[in-house]
Amino acid sequence: MSTLDSKVVAITGASSGIGAATALELAGRGAAVVLGARRTDRLDSLVAQIRDHGGRAEMLAADVTRRADLEQLVALAVERFGRLDVLVANAGVARIAPMADLDVEAWDTMIDINLRGVLHGIAAALPVFREQGHGHFVTTVSTSGLKIVPTQAVYAGTKNAVRTLLEALRQESTDGALRTTSVSPGFVRTELVDYLGDATEREQAQKTMAALGISPDAVARAIAFAIEQPDDVEIGDITIRPTRQG
Repeated sequence: MSTLDSKVVAITGASSGIGAATALELAGRGAAVVLGARRTDRLDSLVAQIRDHGGRAEMLAADVTRRADLEQLVALAVERFGRLDVLVANAGVARIAPMADLDVEAWDTMIDINLRGVLHGIAAALPVFREQGHGHFVTTVSTSGLKIVPTQAVYAGTKNAVRTLLEALRQESTDGALRTTSVSPGFVRTELVDYLGDATEREQAQKTMAALGISPDAVARAIAFAIEQPDDVEIGDITIRPTRQG
């Protein structure tokens, strides 16, 4: 029996990439998963796939920039499975450009999704975790926040902001009832770079991703590892990247 058999896990950004891989990995290990994303057609297929293999899954159309959507996602988990043990805040976007381009709209998008979206999840789940006496926040951050490079200032800034707020939350929660985990993936074969505005940068990023990127399944396994630890063990930070990444 897997140690995840009794877990109930909500995942944002679950329609593709790391989010979808995590849903499949955790459901395959026995967890009940509650999946949120904007692309409900993909969620439908993912839920069907999980159920066809005997897993437990529910879904909800969820935009992390809307606090009410996160509240509904948490409420769905509690209503369907009686509680929520883990919230995986995975939804994120990347917009890469020099600061001098002054692409304020892209800055706002990254702040709203990458940072505010995580805060909305915390606001929705923390009261449930406190009432239960246990809970676990897992967030997908990035190695871009560990190695600062040009054109990624705001993206890295949002990811490091999330890393900071989770560490502060951890220090505020040393009563043993709450765990936090920040997962920093490097190059992973996802759709993250497919939406870069500059065509040249997008093509270069896609080539790099194809050449170096590891499978999202690798990140999903790392997330599962953090979740399956005994309640008195917290995996605070995980960095996972290709062996050839500089």
